[in-house]
Amino acid sequence: MELILNQNVKNPTIIEGFPGIGLVGTIATEFLIDSLKAKEIGYIRGEGVPPMIALHNSKISKPMGVYYAEKQNLLIFHFISSIPSKEWRLAEMIKEVYSKTKAKEIVSLESVGVPGAIDSKSENYYYTDVKKNESKLINLGAKRLENGIVMGITSILMSSKDINLTCLFGVTHTKLPDSKAAAGILEALNSYLNLKIDTKPLIKSAQEFEKKLKSLIASSKEVQKKSNDNNLSYLG
Repeated sequence: MELILNQNVKNPTIIEGFPGIGLVGTIATEFLIDSLKAKEIGYIRGEGVPPMIALHNSKISKPMGVYYAEKQNLLIFHFISSIPSKEWRLAEMIKEVYSKTKAKEIVSLESVGVPGAIDSKSENYYYTDVKKNESKLINLGAKRLENGIVMGITSILMSSKDINLTCLFGVTHTKLPDSKAAAGILEALNSYLNLKIDTKPLIKSAQEFEKKLKSLIASSKEVQKKSNDNNLSYLG
């Protein structure tokens, strides 16, 4: 598995949105890419990456793409599909880009699963090892995540000591794509990085992408199942 980058970037802020509960990170980075008109400058390929593409407004999106919003100097890792057992390698790739580009910070967009009914107001939590950012996050109305279990790429980044990391967690009440939680986390990110993007159409756009994601998830699972079946057949 390797990362292909076709453009040199200096001192960006890296945004990472890996599929988690409710696919909050994936939905949020998709909307961010569209809103900022970020262009694809790279992708991840190799063993384990699903052999599939997504079409969005007649544009091809790879299952693991890297996008760049030049005006805001944001480098966005957008993941439509996860790769079980490859999280460590993917996290190392992000850290390698962080080091190579001399990035200011990594901002991870994640979700926290909470059972029960959906409240009328979205909740956001945060984690950061950059102390000077803490008061800024509190002023956004986010609460510090004090207890819980974090898994996947974000957990690996959180355990790293050689990066500046901030995590924004949207609360989700469902395992299905949650556009409401994605909307809440994007509004927090918008203020945190002073992006000045229009978040009013966010819910509608997120819901439209949610429908597309459900189809992509089903296709991805089918592709992975066929791949696993083929491997089992060969090994047998």
